[in-house]
Amino acid sequence: MSQLNFRDTAQQPQRKYSGKELKNYRGYKDALEKDFYSRCGYTFCQQDWFGGKRNFQIDHFKPKSIHPELETKYSNLVYSCSYVNRAKSDDMGNYIDPCDVNYNDHFYRDELGNIYPVESSEAARYMYKKLKLYLKRYSIIWMLEQLEIRMSILRELIEQNGDAEAKELFIAITFQYMDYKKMKTAIL
Repeated sequence: MSQLNFRDTAQQPQRKYSGKELKNYRGYKDALEKDFYSRCGYTFCQQDWFGGKRNFQIDHFKPKSIHPELETKYSNLVYSCSYVNRAKSDDMGNYIDPCDVNYNDHFYRDELGNIYPVESSEAARYMYKKLKLYLKRYSIIWMLEQLEIRMSILRELIEQNGDAEAKELFIAITFQYMDYKKMKTAIL
């Protein structure tokens, strides 16, 4: 089984907000969306697959119920899909902050997009189980994104060269994409 990067290193989330501290953590949502590239900090899934920004949530890396002093600290917030945020909830377990560490050192994907923990990372193994990173929805979303990337490249080639073979491949990939999208709708 080949091991692929968990996420694109060009989209490593970084908390860049440097404005004043807000009284309500929800006011940071636009900044978090930007700093996390519109992706879940834990699964790397793009927010559009979950209904967009309105359905994404703000996770308190250290739970606000246990650390109320961190409720409005930007450095404690993670842009998150609702599935992971709910699974994590108020758990103070062994978690890796998505901004402080390269997740590719702790997680990887197989060629089908399934997420796996690196065995030597105790925190990754914990997160894999607690956050249910094994759920099929995350691999399907990853595959759909990979298909979109390939479709875009093929479309450019077809437009540039008018290549009939590329056009046939584009059609085949489009059908595959539509099949995966049906599966995603059924699972999500």
